[in-house]
Amino acid sequence: HLRLNILRLGGEREVEVFNRQSAVAPLLFIIRLDGQNIAWLRPLHVFNLLQHRQPVRFNHRQGVGVEKRAVRFQMNLSVFAENFAVERHKPRARQPILKANNIPDDFKYLCVIESNLDTRALSPAKAAGLWQFMPGTAKDFGLEVRDGVDERYHTEKATEAACKYLRAAYQRYHNWVDVAAAYNAGMGRISSEMGKQAAESAFDLLLVSETSRYVFRILAAKDILSHPQQYGYAMKRENLYPPIAVDYVDVAGNVPDLAVFAKKYGISYATLKEFNVWLRDAQLMQPWTAKKYRIAIPKKEDLLFDAAKIKVHNEEWVTD
Repeated sequence: HLRLNILRLGGEREVEVFNRQSAVAPLLFIIRLDGQNIAWLRPLHVFNLLQHRQPVRFNHRQGVGVEKRAVRFQMNLSVFAENFAVERHKPRARQPILKANNIPDDFKYLCVIESNLDTRALSPAKAAGLWQFMPGTAKDFGLEVRDGVDERYHTEKATEAACKYLRAAYQRYHNWVDVAAAYNAGMGRISSEMGKQAAESAFDLLLVSETSRYVFRILAAKDILSHPQQYGYAMKRENLYPPIAVDYVDVAGNVPDLAVFAKKYGISYATLKEFNVWLRDAQLMQPWTAKKYRIAIPKKEDLLFDAAKIKVHNEEWVTD
């Protein structure tokens, strides 16, 4: 084993890190403090996550249960894999937007744990879309949420709004790990608890379990989706789908019947709604202040499956 002085408890005490070969996680490490296993993860991923280069601190409460969560999270990979394949016209849209807004690439895994990459995701609390915005927060960050239109379900616009939120949080905390925690609990809650608990990092806060484990879930998502074969998931190239390119039609007036609109462009109503989940009604009516909408129309040639057009986003996802 090796002893790392970059991982400290409260900035003072060292923890021991043991390499452990395991059928479930052959390349993971056990982090041990005072003879007890407190976490099971790749230590370097703590630092790779969110391009965070400062020492990361654990306490015993945060570490307990990480091993169980990693195993439980592993069982959901089939859901992630399905969404990466089926939502083939959408996953690539997030990364360039994150980069353009100077958001670390690893925040795409925050999107994964928020929605399983399901553009239709709706939580019991009514958070919606890939980034799981609540209606009020969505409006605060520029998204339109009303009868017939809900841009929380719009891949590009919701991602832009998420970037605005993340940048605002970074301006407050100057720490990407705290930004991730704030995305779950809210900036108000994290700032308030830091003041009450005299803490400088979200890692040191006593929070509800969902927020306490949030960053670790991002770590688990990154590890599993980066190396699925190490967790027993083997996909073949032929099981994936080729991407579907789209054209855009600008609409400045009312569209009283989206089925007729779809037929005009040679696609079905179902296909139109599949590629424009943000359209929440059978018509598109202008708000009080007229605005222009861009409706995605998939290219007909891409709607027909062609194995020759399959592009693998990550070569480690496939076995051939």
